[in-house]
Amino acid sequence: MKTIGLVGGGQMGEALIRGMLKAELVTAEKIMVAEPDSSRQQYLTSQYGIGVTALPGELASFAQVVILAVKPQIMEPVLQQYVAHLDESHLIISIAAGVTIAAMEGVLGDSARIIRVMPNTPALVLAGASALSGNRRASEEDMETAKALFSAVGICVEVAENLLDAVTGLSGSGPGYVFTFIEAMVDGGVLAGLPRPVAEQLVLQTVYGSARLALETGEPAAVLKGRVTSPGGTTITGIQVLEEAGLRGTVMTAIEAATQRSRDLGS
Repeated sequence: MKTIGLVGGGQMGEALIRGMLKAELVTAEKIMVAEPDSSRQQYLTSQYGIGVTALPGELASFAQVVILAVKPQIMEPVLQQYVAHLDESHLIISIAAGVTIAAMEGVLGDSARIIRVMPNTPALVLAGASALSGNRRASEEDMETAKALFSAVGICVEVAENLLDAVTGLSGSGPGYVFTFIEAMVDGGVLAGLPRPVAEQLVLQTVYGSARLALETGEPAAVLKGRVTSPGGTTITGIQVLEEAGLRGTVMTAIEAATQRSRDLGS
């Protein structure tokens, strides 16, 4: 694997670092992070043994692959800092939600090799879900490099760029929806009389086990739901309440809203 430079050492940047190291895709010596916060630099160095810098030129000189792990709102000024230090030898990978390839080409030039990726935070435990799309300058080897990086921290699929906003609204934002549901289930267990630690343990295992069952069997969620829904039983009674509260439609609307927000960020 090539040398990796990350612009931004925040939550997602750290998730990628930890995932790549845990998967043994690269060694710490092949990773450098550009991070302006000195305390964050110290943490990343002590925690992972990687190189850190605050200088765009130093990162660009070190890295063959530059991963832009910054918030979409500051992407343009960050690109302006780096454009003088990047050339066609660099593979640029962006994980900023909503920032289009065309917008990045507008700063870096149309000769830049750019791949846009939407990962999610479970990459921290090698269980991420990522989707990517490249510009016309990104070669097949570039795409394979990006797929290898993000497959090392979960799964990675290739989609058309116009679908990446939907990916952001679904899997990119999805952990937040799942954690909200987990929190609600735990509170429900407490309301029903369970001690909170017991409720948390049961809920987490239930969510994990349900996802694993769906992944390993490959069966549709509707089929698996039917297998635990007995006539007149407890599960169908609970599902009735969820349906009456509009859970299904609310989740669909949430994904739609997050998708539109991703589009807005890139406009």
